[in-house]
Amino acid sequence: MGNCLSCCNKSKDEQYEPLLADREREAVADLLNFLEDRNEVNFYSEEPLRALTILAYSDNIDLQRSAALAFAEITEKDVREVDRETIEPVLFLLQSPDAEIQRAASVALGNLAVNAENKALVVKLNGLDLLIRQMMSPHVEVQCNAVGCITNLATLDENKSKIAHSGALGPLTRLAKSKDIRVQRNATGALLNMTHSYENRQQLVNAGTIPVLVSLLPSLDADVQYYCTTSISNIAVDAIHRKKLAQSEPKLVRSLIQLMDTASPKVQCQAALALRNLASDERYQIEIVQSNALPSLLRLLRSSYLPLILASVACVRNISIHPLNESPIIDVGFLRPLVDLLSCTENEEIQCHAVSTLRNLAASSERNKRAIIEANAIQKLRDLILDAPVSVQSEMTACLAVLALSDEFKSYLLNYAICNVLIPLTDSMSIEVQGNSAAALGNLSSNVDDYGQFIECWDSPAGGIHGYLVRFLSSEDSTFAHIAAWTIVQLLEAGVPRLTAFIQSSDDIIELLNDIVARDVNNGEYEDGEGDVILLSGRALHLIEQDTDA
Repeated sequence: MGNCLSCCNKSKDEQYEPLLADREREAVADLLNFLEDRNEVNFYSEEPLRALTILAYSDNIDLQRSAALAFAEITEKDVREVDRETIEPVLFLLQSPDAEIQRAASVALGNLAVNAENKALVVKLNGLDLLIRQMMSPHVEVQCNAVGCITNLATLDENKSKIAHSGALGPLTRLAKSKDIRVQRNATGALLNMTHSYENRQQLVNAGTIPVLVSLLPSLDADVQYYCTTSISNIAVDAIHRKKLAQSEPKLVRSLIQLMDTASPKVQCQAALALRNLASDERYQIEIVQSNALPSLLRLLRSSYLPLILASVACVRNISIHPLNESPIIDVGFLRPLVDLLSCTENEEIQCHAVSTLRNLAASSERNKRAIIEANAIQKLRDLILDAPVSVQSEMTACLAVLALSDEFKSYLLNYAICNVLIPLTDSMSIEVQGNSAAALGNLSSNVDDYGQFIECWDSPAGGIHGYLVRFLSSEDSTFAHIAAWTIVQLLEAGVPRLTAFIQSSDDIIELLNDIVARDVNNGEYEDGEGDVILLSGRALHLIEQDTDA
């Protein structure tokens, strides 16, 4: 019985073996025919794909190799959305022990992963596990292609978290230190693609990526520099990661400053943006200036390339937050270029950062305010502000409010007819613009030698000072009402007869002041500053009555 069974088994093997061989021979012949007309053939359709699949699943390594090479060539020229019937044979080939098959299969998979739908499908079919295995291959070509494929997969948002939790970050970090520049590029590119969410950045930090990225900043390859600099810039968005960078990477700032002087504009740009993100923290604001970054930033600021200008001015804006940096920034020569950037109407971000920097520089020094005014900033602000985007108007009015705090320069501002642009903006669609504009007017209303501008602008433009005061006294926002009441008190205390007469004859203003005072029914216990508004309104009414009696 045993011999008989054995004989039956042998007969069955002999029966099927030639059938499989014939099937494979047919597939080879079909594939050769399809390749001859490759420009006319859709290799992802039924018959061509059937031929490729037969060869891919063959036990013959040469046929597998032919299938892998064919997939690599086909996907190089024709990338489209495919189904699992196309991707599964490629993933099967990726598991081959043959390095040439691995290399070609990973090329094909990387090509297919350019398509967004394919990216999702590769991960769904457990392609990540296979690619991680290939990253640990001793063959550089296989490493390079596997990492390149993961780089493509990581551009799809839904894949990023899966990659971060797949175990891929450790091998990617190790391969970023590869002696092969192609592997380095692909690995650092993949790491960059993983830096676009806080959760993934945390996973990267946990995988020990930061020291590797910093160590590669001096690379002679511009792509590696770019990927590492941009990754660090993204990681530095998070306060917790800035703290870790400060504790573990003492050479980081100087390395980034050096990169601002490289030949590659995209690297220069990302280096400045990385410094900008680091400068969200006070210690970095000081360190960046002490490390002599200002000359390089000024050179980028004077560039004709908008991304470089934006990156530089954004960095300087953050640096200027620290009071100790105000004078160094001015002394290096930033004022004129910053004032010139107020006219950069093609990019409102640049305008916003430029004027915000000027406001920061003016915050704590009369010397700095004088330098800003001498740089022609007031005229620029006046000429541009009414036609500027709301975000720019908000920064410009805030800057004017700071400059208007100085008694020394109030007359200068008024002589430039600044009230003519501030008054219309008190009725802006933006609450912030309204408040800033009113604050500037309020600051200008005290301790001025000549109140001629207030007299000229009492009824116009846009309802004049009168209309603005009525709107703000009527506001439910106690801050707005406070600004208006305080401004009225300043104007009355100035003792200018015409201004006093204007206010005394404004029944609407007097009525609103009386309405506010009438709210005093809580024995002086109020919240949100309403008590101050009531006191100021009472003071204004007292001054009006006093002048009337006189």
